[in-house]
Amino acid sequence: MGSGKSTVGKQLASALGYDFFDSDKEIEHSTGVKISLIFELEGEAGFRKREHNMIADLSTRSQITLATGGGSILDPENRKALQNNGFVIYLQASTSQIIKRTRRDSTRPLLQTENPEERLNELMKIRAPLYESIADLVFNTDSHSVPEVAQQVLRYIRKS
Repeated sequence: MGSGKSTVGKQLASALGYDFFDSDKEIEHSTGVKISLIFELEGEAGFRKREHNMIADLSTRSQITLATGGGSILDPENRKALQNNGFVIYLQASTSQIIKRTRRDSTRPLLQTENPEERLNELMKIRAPLYESIADLVFNTDSHSVPEVAQQVLRYIRKS
C-alpha cells in the first residue's frame, strides 16, 4: 500500500519484456466494480476471497510482473503461491512516506479512518514480517524515485 508496487512493477515489466498485472485492477476488471464497493458489499472477507482466486490464477503465469494488494500477504496460500512461482520483491516504505503517497487517494478502504497513520502502523506490524518471510529482495523506497527503484531492482534480478 503506497510503496510503489504498481508503478515500479510496470517499469520492471517493460524493461524485462513481461506483461504487467495488478491483482486489484484485475479484480476490478473482472467484477466491473471498484475495490471499495466490493469492501462495502462483501466486506474484507469477500474481497480477500476474490483476491486469493486472482492470485492463484496470475501466479501460475510465466513472464509476468505482478503487483499484489498490500493485504494479500495475509493469506498463507497467497504467500505459498507467490513464493513457489516467482521472484518476490518487497518494496518497503515508512509509514510517513506511505501516508504522503496515499493521503489524497480515496480508493484505499483500509485507510478510510479517523487516524490513518495509526491504522497503517497496525497493518504494517502484522504484514511486514510476512512480507519479509517470502521476499527474495527487500528494497526500501523512501528516498528513491520510481526510476531509481526500478533500476536497482532490475540490476538485482539480472544478477540472480
